[in-house]
This record gives sequence, structure tokens and C-alpha cells, in this order.
Amino acid sequence: MPTALITGVTGQDGSYLAEFLLAKGYRVVGVVRRTSHDSYERIGHLIDRLTIVAADLLDQHSLTTVVRDVKPDEVYNLAAQSFVPTSWAQPVLTGEFTALGVTRLLEALRLAHPTARFYQASSSEMFGKVAHSPQNEATPFHPRSPYGVAKVYGHHITVNYRESYGMFAVSGILFNHESPRRGLEFVTRRISDGVARIKLGLAKDLKLGNTKACRDWGFAGDYVDAMWRMLQQKEPDDYVVGTGETHAVEEFLEIAFRHVGLNWREFVKTDPALVRPAEVDMLLADPSKAKRQLGWSTTVGFADLVRMMVDADLQRLANQR
Repeated sequence: MPTALITGVTGQDGSYLAEFLLAKGYRVVGVVRRTSHDSYERIGHLIDRLTIVAADLLDQHSLTTVVRDVKPDEVYNLAAQSFVPTSWAQPVLTGEFTALGVTRLLEALRLAHPTARFYQASSSEMFGKVAHSPQNEATPFHPRSPYGVAKVYGHHITVNYRESYGMFAVSGILFNHESPRRGLEFVTRRISDGVARIKLGLAKDLKLGNTKACRDWGFAGDYVDAMWRMLQQKEPDDYVVGTGETHAVEEFLEIAFRHVGLNWREFVKTDPALVRPAEVDMLLADPSKAKRQLGWSTTVGFADLVRMMVDADLQRLANQR
């Protein structure tokens, strides 16, 4: 039974990855920060099948201790300060978690268990102000937020440890991936939750920022499969993961509101406070390398993803009434 260590196990990706690995017969160890309350809602249905350990990306000693004790075969670093708007409000903390946290975990592996295979969650936000479309593994980075800048550091330090110490360390440059488990602060979930609230009479409008922004959106459950496939290769390498399609926020709105029989233009209002200081106008993946070398493909299309998220929020809110 192989052992996988997952940081960020309580998040969207962490919960799907834990499910995926448990189904493959892994022993899954989830790393959580020690807090005064548990936030296990996304992994509540798995908690009896997981081993939960306390460690912190801000604390080198705790990471080294966990790696030494667990001796994992695979390590998936999914933990980060991952909300782009928050990275402007807390740029230093974002750098500590999202950039230096990667170094601390890599150093823990180097010192305590260097044979483990390491996955770093890189991001399409690293491309930022894109040089060309679609974006592939050779596209230059031009991040447009402290989050994007921190992810670029995390990406390059992963490459550096691979080249310097011969570690099996890879980065998955994942484009936007969503699900009913996405945090409410993210635009896709803000929309699906807002649509459900309006349909159920719990809200009258939905406030958003830039509805013209275009993203390559896929289903998070598909993307954790790509993460695992990267660590099964003979040689470590980096891969762009996305659908190869781009859609505007307005398209997401159109499908979401139409799904409940409403016109989005009657309910959506622009809130200047939700507009980014430096916008990323369009992201579009070229996942041909991942498809070719990993044998990876998506299973959920854009429209089905939108409807899945709206249905989940309708059910959740109806159950709370």
C-alpha cells in the first residue's frame, strides 16, 4: 500500500485527490494546520479513512518531522493562500505560504526523505499578462498579482530542487478548475451560490467584478487525476493542465441563470470593489503535452460543470431552509 501525503487536504483539490487516491488503495495522510476548530466539511465523508497530522507551511520543523515520521511515497503540495484578491491585501503572508512554503516542504523532503515523489500545484495565474495564446509549458510567465508572483517562485524552486538534488519533483500548471466544493469567495462559486439564492428568494441580486474576463475552466475532479499521473512517470517533468477552451464570466452567468429559468442581466450588478488592481484578461491552456504523455483527458464539459455547481448550491440552500 503506497502512502501519499497531502498538504491542503481540507481544500477543494485536496478532498478530490484524497478520494481518488483512497480508491486506488493508497494510505492517505492529510496535513492540516493546528487551529481551535476543525474545518473538515469537504473531507467529512472520508475522515475515518484518512490519517490527519498537524504541520504548517510556515514552520520548517513541523514539516520535517511529518515527512520523517510518515515516509511518504508521494507528496502533493496543494496548500497555499490561494485566493487572488486576498494576495493584494496580504502580500507578505501570501509569499510566506505560497512561495516559501514550497521551499520548506522541499527542504523537509531533501533532509528527511529525498526518495519521495513531489507534486507542486502551480497555477495558470503565473502566465498573467500572456505573451501568446494558448499557453503551454514554454510560455513566459508575467504574473499580475502577488499570488501569481508567489506561484512563479514555487514553480521555479521545484525545478531548482529537481535539477540540483536529483529529486523527483514536478509542477502541474493547472488552469482554473471548479466544483461544488469550491470556496464561496471564488467567482464561479459566487455565481452558483448567488443564482441559487436568487432562485430560492434568498437574494435579489448578485455583485461581481469584471464579467468580461475569460478563463479556461474545468472540473477539479478531473484535474487530480492529472496530478497523480505526473508522479507515475519514469522521469519528472512539468505539465500544463486545462481544457483547451476559454469562456467569459458572462458565459458562465448565462448558463447558470438559464439553468433556473432566469436572465442574468436582470440580476447581476458590477461592484468596483471586486475588480482586480491588475486584471488577467484571458487564459487558455494548451494541454496537448499532458494528453499525449500522461494519457489524461477531461470528463466534464463547461456547461455541465456550471449546471453541476448550481444544482449543488440549490440543494444545499434548500436543505438549510
